[in-house]
Amino acid sequence: MTEPSTAQPRVQNTQHAQTSAHAQTKYQVRFDWGVDGAATVGQDADIVVWVDVLPAEEPPIASLLAVLPASTAVVAGGLSTASAVARWILDEQVRLGRRAMVSIVAAGAVTPTGALRFTAEDQLGAGAVIDALAVAGIDYASPEAAVACAAFTGLRGAVAHLLTASVSGQEQVAAGRTPAELAPLGRVDTETSVSVLRAPTASE
Repeated sequence: MTEPSTAQPRVQNTQHAQTSAHAQTKYQVRFDWGVDGAATVGQDADIVVWVDVLPAEEPPIASLLAVLPASTAVVAGGLSTASAVARWILDEQVRLGRRAMVSIVAAGAVTPTGALRFTAEDQLGAGAVIDALAVAGIDYASPEAAVACAAFTGLRGAVAHLLTASVSGQEQVAAGRTPAELAPLGRVDTETSVSVLRAPTASE
């Protein structure tokens, strides 16, 4: 009679794999949502692009910077600055002398219960930056980044309307802003300057 095996079942270390998968570390261009998402995809990023097309009165910039390594450069991006941001990143990659790791983070909106809400305008803004990076030759993107990019390219002709018609857009109209005030934020590549929230470290 064969003795029952006393060998313990092999347990895979899924925690590391899950963390690595969530961080999208195998890709040059990553995408996630909110400050928590920035903490996930930004730990080895050279550059984080924070996309907050219709920012709240108190955007969580301090919280964003706090969860990222001090060496990570952070810039704001969106529909109107997509190509300008891509050029800035390409210049930074040249300065580094190697492939720059880039994490695009859509801000989303915080609900009254503290949960993070998807926002159409930030998805489109993030997609615009990812598309502009691809045009610049920085195109090794994660599936998450590719989906955001496809959302923008598929709806590019309607983004200005979608911005004002979105939940966030309608909230701002209800709060007193006019569609004419919001419209410039939905016009693609109309700005050439880039807002640097934290500059790259000079030592690199």
